[in-house]
Amino acid sequence: MGLRPALLTRRTTGVASTTFALLLTAATVGVVPAASAFSAAPAADVVCEEPADTHSDARLKPGGVAKHEPNELNAVQVREREADLAAALRERARFRVGPQSARKAAEAAAVNIPVVVHVIQRDSTRAGGNIPDSMINSQIRVLNESFSGTTGGAATPFSFTLQKINRVTRPAWYPIVQGSSAERQMKNQLRTGGKNTLNMYLGELSNDLLGWATFPKRSLDPMDGVVVLSESLPGGSATNYNLGDTGTHEVGHWMNLYHTFQGGCSTTNDGVSDTPAERDPAQGCPEGQDTCPAAGMDPITNFMDYSYDSCMYQFTPGQASRMLTAWNAYRAA
Repeated sequence: MGLRPALLTRRTTGVASTTFALLLTAATVGVVPAASAFSAAPAADVVCEEPADTHSDARLKPGGVAKHEPNELNAVQVREREADLAAALRERARFRVGPQSARKAAEAAAVNIPVVVHVIQRDSTRAGGNIPDSMINSQIRVLNESFSGTTGGAATPFSFTLQKINRVTRPAWYPIVQGSSAERQMKNQLRTGGKNTLNMYLGELSNDLLGWATFPKRSLDPMDGVVVLSESLPGGSATNYNLGDTGTHEVGHWMNLYHTFQGGCSTTNDGVSDTPAERDPAQGCPEGQDTCPAAGMDPITNFMDYSYDSCMYQFTPGQASRMLTAWNAYRAA
């Protein structure tokens, strides 16, 4: 337990296919799945939730100093997001189709996501952000392995296809500064495709961050996409964070997943019932860590925690269901 299992030895076709079959209910009826703890939680419970900023330090590259986590939400923001998800599902009622055969349902649920990668460079050197295509291709491979369940977790219906690599030499955008006018200018000029297109921005990031992402919205936002430290891609120089799982983590946010430690030990925590509650993010690979009194060890192997890349290898069936529900609500064509 703890370290990423070898792909060939952890490949469990039966588990993956069963997980995918469980998702079909959410895909065909288009409602919030039972795995969402928020749907059953009374409104009064929100008042008792542990404030998100109790543990809001970001996931940082080696040697980084604690900074605020861009994708950490407080209780009010979470409640607003969950209400918006429910409203978006009502708007997208056309996804509530009648009974289908398993084959047709699987075809309807399978989602291929086009990916446009923007490499933001200071100059043409590796030190200036010019990473090779091979690292980008490896990142797409990691996304497909992670979301298909071949790394040992639940299978999701999502796959990724690299559509374009766009290299931009612009010193004013390097490093990429989260929340800055330069970031807004960059994305307004570069973002391409509809809500179903993943725009990934790679480069050196400010404040030692490994990455950040936008959560989905009902309208197309020019800021939509994920920002990832280029040296966190497979083969990069970010020690302990260079197997590509920062990309997987940020795409999880883009697909509407919260951190596993969102809400701490509260009853709703991350809104997914099969991820054990976690008070604090995992650092390193702390096997056996258990920070909440509720059942279950901390989910240190989950892609939405803060563990080393070598330690994280899975999404849960509940997370897969939540992502598919959010896709149908926000991003499906």
